[in-house]
Amino acid sequence: MADEIVITLLGKPGCHLCDEARAVIERVAADMGVAWEERDITRSEADYERYWEQIPVTLVNGVQHDFWRVDEARLRGAVAALR
Repeated sequence: MADEIVITLLGKPGCHLCDEARAVIERVAADMGVAWEERDITRSEADYERYWEQIPVTLVNGVQHDFWRVDEARLRGAVAALR
């Protein structure tokens, strides 16, 4: 579906900030009825090279939105703006 909104979490195993980001993203996605996915940067050389210093990284429809921490209100605003 062309108008589908997808939040992506880029992280890696053992990352406590990723765990915190996941909780926020799961909550926002559920509350706002949008899809979310998670990518492990250790499974992609390109992702690892690009994001290893910034994880967790949040993308909204493939565009980088946040890194290190996810601001819930800002993420909600970004999703709302795409509607």
